[in-house]
Amino acid sequence: MASTQLKLSDLAKLAGVSTSTASRALNDNPLIKKETRERIQALAKEHHFSINAAASRLRMQKTKVIAVIINLEAETKQSVDDPFLLKVVSDINRAVNRQGYELLLSNSHMAGEDWHGYFISGRRADGVIVVGQGKEQAKIELAAKAGTPIVVWGDPKTSANYPIVGSDNFVGGLTATEHLIAKGASKLLFMGDPAHAELGERYRGFCHGVEKADVTAKLVRIDITSEAAYASINTLLRENGLTFDGIFACSDMVALGALKALKERYVSVPNDVKIIGFDDIAMAQISFPALTTIKQDTHAAAQLLVEKLLIQLSGKMCESQEVPSSLLIRQSS
Repeated sequence: MASTQLKLSDLAKLAGVSTSTASRALNDNPLIKKETRERIQALAKEHHFSINAAASRLRMQKTKVIAVIINLEAETKQSVDDPFLLKVVSDINRAVNRQGYELLLSNSHMAGEDWHGYFISGRRADGVIVVGQGKEQAKIELAAKAGTPIVVWGDPKTSANYPIVGSDNFVGGLTATEHLIAKGASKLLFMGDPAHAELGERYRGFCHGVEKADVTAKLVRIDITSEAAYASINTLLRENGLTFDGIFACSDMVALGALKALKERYVSVPNDVKIIGFDDIAMAQISFPALTTIKQDTHAAAQLLVEKLLIQLSGKMCESQEVPSSLLIRQSS
C-alpha cells in the first residue's frame, strides 16, 4: 500500500487499536496513555501519515482560524500596505500564532455587508478582529448583534456592544498639541479626517489644547494618506503662502507627506514649521528630520485583542481596554 494513500483506519489497524483511539492519539488527547500516543504518532511519522486538518476542524466545529479585517472606507486611498496597518497586523499575527490559531487577513470590501455570514456561518473563521472603527460602525455592530465573537482596534471610550482595544486618542491629541505650543508654534494645522472615530478623538484633543492656549488653528480635512497631505500642503502654500508654523498630523504617513511638500518648497522643519505625527511607524525614526510622534503600544494591544477574542470564544463577556501611548520627541519639532 502506498504511503500517500494511508487512511486513519489503516493506521489504526497497523497500531492494533480502534480508529477513534488512533484519532485521539494523533490529537494528543490525554485520555489515551502516553505510551500509546507516542507509539501511534511514531507509526504515523514512519508512514508519512498526516491528519486532514480541515476535516478534523470540521468535526470539532472549530476552524482554529481568526479573521483580521482591515476596516477601510470605500472612498479612501489608504490600503492594507499602509505601514501602520501592517505593523498592527504583524503584531496580531504573532499573538494569534502563539495561541495555536492561524490568521486570515481580509478587508471590509472583501467581507461585504454580512461579516457574521461570511466568516462565522461560512466557517472561514471562529472569530473576528477588526483593525479600525472607520467613519461608521454599522457593519461591526451588525456582526456583534448576530453573535460574532469580535474585538476592535479603535478608541476604547466608544460606547459599543463589543470590546474595543486602543490608546486614549483624546489624550494623545492633547499631548501632541501641547508639545507643539510649548515649542513655540502658535498657528496650527490639524491634518486628517475627524469623521473617523479614532481621528475624531485626536482632533477633539487638538481643539482642547488650542482653546487652553489661545492660539489659532485650522482643520485641513484630507484622506489619511501621505499623497493627500503632500497635495494639500502644496495647495496651501501656493494659494496663501506660509500661514502656519505647526502641524499635528493624524498619522505618521500624513506627517511624512506634509514634510516632503515643505522640504521641496525650502520651508525649514522645525525652524519654520514644527511637525508631529501619530503611530511611530519605522519610517518616523529614519526620516530627515526624524519625526516627533505619539507612539501607540501595538504589541500590547495585539495581545489584548487576541485574549479578549478567546474569552468570547469560551462563551464569556469582556470589556474594552486602554493601552498606553507616549510622546517621542525627535528633530521635526
